[in-house]
Amino acid sequence: MSFDHRLRLGINIDHVATIRNARGGLHPDPLRAAKMAAKAGADGITLHLREDRRHIRDEDLEKFIAQVELPINLELAATEEMLDIALRHPTHAVCIVPEKREERTTEGGLDVARLHNSIAPMVRKLATAGRRVSLFIEPDPIQLAVAEAMGAQVVELHTGAYAEAALEGHFEKAEQIVEKLAEAARIGTARGLEVHAGHGLTFDNVTPIAAIPELVELNIGHFIIGEAIFIGLEDAIGRMRRLMDEARA
Repeated sequence: MSFDHRLRLGINIDHVATIRNARGGLHPDPLRAAKMAAKAGADGITLHLREDRRHIRDEDLEKFIAQVELPINLELAATEEMLDIALRHPTHAVCIVPEKREERTTEGGLDVARLHNSIAPMVRKLATAGRRVSLFIEPDPIQLAVAEAMGAQVVELHTGAYAEAALEGHFEKAEQIVEKLAEAARIGTARGLEVHAGHGLTFDNVTPIAAIPELVELNIGHFIIGEAIFIGLEDAIGRMRRLMDEARA
């Protein structure tokens, strides 16, 4: 099978909202960041509406749906409250992610095998409502099999362990995780799933992940927003776009 598609780049703008929320008020405006991301070459916008609303808020979601032309990927926890919000707000995709109130960021993939009985009905309801359903999981064959059985159209592979190993200089371990991610991408694609990846990706570590031919999309947020402080949002997105394209070339 040939994979010559352009690897899509989804930009998560949650941390623009985090900075805004630290002081209150309206600045910086995450909607403005999303529009700049579109201009800079992003293929989609990701938002995580957390239960504690530490990132975007409900009114942000409504503004994004009304004013952002790029596809919106809404990340949310597997709760009845979030399911109701997703059903009332027509975004392009909904990605179900694990979430704990005390965590600083997502700490791992969703264990869809263990949580099958609670996740499967949510997937069915979202799919029936016309949402493209994604599950944020570890690169594990069992999780992939369950995701397919549930009827998810997309899986996003958690790259956090790879990013952490690379950052700490454990390069052999990082290479082993890349191999595991690549195998998961192959398995997922063979099962008819569209395979994405994300978490902890940077200029320094994105190339081996972007080079995995079966991957269709990378979602990157915290690093891009942080780097924008130093070089600007459009330049940060543009450089990431170039690195991804070079990896595919």
